[in-house]
Order: sequence, then C-alpha cells, then structure tokens
Amino acid sequence: MTVAADRTTRTPASWRRIDRAAGGLALDLGLYAASAAFAAVTAATSTLPPHRAWGAVAAFGYLLAALAVAGQLAARRRDAAAPLAGLPARWAVTGFAWAATTLSPLLLQSAQRAGGRIDRAQEEVVVVEHSGNRLVETGTPYLGHDAIAALPADDRLLGYTPYQPGMALFGLPRAVADGWWTDARVWFALATALFLALAVRALRPADPAAAGDRPAAVLRGIQAATVLPICALTLATGGDDLPVLALCLLALALAAADRPGRAGLAIGAAGALKLFAWPVALVLIAWAATRRSAGKLALGALGLPALALLPALLVDRDALVENVLRLPLGHGLVTSPAQSPFPGHLIATALPAGRVIAAALLVAAGAAIAARLLRRPPRTAATAALICAYGLLAAILLMPATRFGYLLYPVALLAWASALTRPAPDAAATLTGGFAADRRRGRPPRRTPEV
Repeated sequence: MTVAADRTTRTPASWRRIDRAAGGLALDLGLYAASAAFAAVTAATSTLPPHRAWGAVAAFGYLLAALAVAGQLAARRRDAAAPLAGLPARWAVTGFAWAATTLSPLLLQSAQRAGGRIDRAQEEVVVVEHSGNRLVETGTPYLGHDAIAALPADDRLLGYTPYQPGMALFGLPRAVADGWWTDARVWFALATALFLALAVRALRPADPAAAGDRPAAVLRGIQAATVLPICALTLATGGDDLPVLALCLLALALAAADRPGRAGLAIGAAGALKLFAWPVALVLIAWAATRRSAGKLALGALGLPALALLPALLVDRDALVENVLRLPLGHGLVTSPAQSPFPGHLIATALPAGRVIAAALLVAAGAAIAARLLRRPPRTAATAALICAYGLLAAILLMPATRFGYLLYPVALLAWASALTRPAPDAAATLTGGFAADRRRGRPPRRTPEV
C-alpha cells in the first residue's frame, strides 16, 4: 500500500556536513581518537576492575584504528578515489576496531575469569549464568522470595534475575561446562554480531546504483552499536544489553525493508530478553498500523515474550513476579544498584515524596509519547527509530533507578535512524517510472517539464 503522507526523515544539514567531511573519514578519526582517550582515562581512574581491564586493552585498539584512519586520510589527499579511502576500507577498519576494543578484552577477561580471577566480570554476567543453571535444574530462571531471603545478605542481589526468561538462554553454556567459551559474554557477542549482520543485509539495496547515502549511514549506525565506547565497554564487561539492542536495530531494519512479520519476530525476541524492547515493540506496532499490518507484526512482537513467560509462570508465578516486577519497582529484598545521578534518581532521593514525583513525571512522558503515536503514528521506520530513541532517553532520565550504560539504546537508535531513511529517487528514474505507469493505466503521456 502506498502511503501518500509518508515523508522521508531528513537528517539535519549540520550533521550531514560533519558526517560527510572527507568522505566520512574526519568523523571516523574523531570517533577513534576520542574513544582512545576515554579508554585510557577509564583504565587509569575507574573503580571497577573489569572496566579498568577493558580500558587498558581498548585504548591501544582505538589508537591503532585512529592511526589507520589517518593513513586513509593521507591516501585520500593524494587521490580522492583511492581504494584505501573508500567505504569498504572504512568497514575493514570498523571491523578491526570492534575486534581490538571489544572482542579482545572480552576474550581476555573470559580466559582470566576461567583461570580463577573473580574480578573479571560484572554482576550481570554471573546473574545470567546462574539463571541458566536454574533453568536447567528447576525449569525457571528465577528464585522465589523465600529462597532469596535465605541467602546471606551480601548474596541476595545476585539471587535476583531482573530480566525476561529468554535471557537465561545465554547462561546455558555455563550450566554445561566451565571454561572461557561458556562465559555468557562470548554468547552475547556472537548473538550481537549475527543480529547486526542480518540488519545490514536487510538494508542492502536491490540496486546499488540507487543506494544514495544509505551504505555510509549503515556503517555509521554499526559503528554506534559496536565500537562506540558505551557499547564496547558494556559488551566486554557485562553485555546483556547488546543482543537486545541488536535485535531492536534488526527489527527497525526489517521495517524499513517493509517486512512487518519478520520485524515482529525480531522485536518479540528482544522483548523475551529484556523489558527495554517493549516500548520499541509498541512503536513498531503503531508504524505497522499505517500499513494495515499491525496484526502481523503484533503476533511476533507480543507472542514471543508471552511464550517465554509462560513456562516460568506455570512453574513458579511468585518467583516471576518477585524478579521481574517487585525488584525493578523498588519492592524487592534489596535495592537496585542502578543509581546513576540522572534527574529521576535525584528527584526520588532528594525531594519529599520524590519517588512519587519521579514516577508521575515518567508516566507523563509515557502518556505524551502514547498520544503522539495515536495522533500521528510513524509512517517510516526512520521516524519510528527517532520516537524510540527520544522515548527511551526520556525514560532513562526519569527512572528512579537507572544507569549510564542504558544510554547506549537512544544513542544507537539515533544513529540508526539515518540508515533507515529511504534513498531519494533519481529524478530521471522517477520521471521514466511515471511515464511507464501512465502507459499501463491507459492515460495520455505526461508532458516533460521544461527546464
């Protein structure tokens, strides 16, 4: 169905100029140089051992990537059409950067942890692996209230699994064997790479000559989801958010390719892992409604999370409620450690009745987004990505319990929106297509506009 009001989402001219400077290499150099500085500062100042270990390795990886881009810029100055300055070479440097700044520290920390270092993983890695083991032994990844209360006070936080049941699948390898390759982060990385590769494939144009700026925008979006420090650090030290993010990006890519059924399956799989994907699913359903395919998308978007919840609900309903609802809402036996100083957390802790105020602000933001979806549902995948990005940013800023790492969602979604924008059609091709359509419909041929 053709949607007449469907307009191409336009990127601000100032950002386009920055992004395209020196064929995209100028921003590449800035990204890798700034990331090298961030990693070096992290290695020197972080209070978290896994973060310091990541920074010590990643700083050199980013530096090498920056030097590679500097070489590309030098080649471009000599010859603007030099292969080293082209898009394939930029993809190669991005792949190297991800291997050097994410996979290398991840595998190193996994091997050190398998060798006995207990300070080489964040708590979420242990939580996911424990949930996988419980899934094998009991049929549910969750401990009930009484079982958590029976743990020593210092161990109760690790007794909670504040994720959807599907996340436990990444902990299954550790339930089978104990080694570096069973570390949950290894499987987070493999899943992330697979889902991002599928997203890139979904956005591949049928006619490369008509692709426009989309290939370069896809690369920029992949950089934001992989080598940007907020994503690289998260995957190397914890990682549970990256498969969720990659599935969200895949769902939006499939929406841009006008495949609502597959988009529903992708976002449904993300929702079976973590609640952060559920708002994205609602936005995509609103997008699908403009194409009269909301039911097709909702079947996967809502059905997969429901199927994932069903076994845990049947085995131990109270354990599911304790982990998935009570802890995030602040009614668990422990307090969530996610306490970054964003406005919602500051309001909740500093003002009288602060939690009520923060909750009211969060509900108001959600109501505003819902009203926008009802009045003007997104007609393009790019617009849907922008709504998701700004909506999640508002939620992260207003939630009483949140953390800086969650910002990877809005940052990556904002970068991905440009990759979802449909290439502007060539004027001559559009005119020729119009002539052909007129002939098929038996209309008089339209007159070529005078120049």
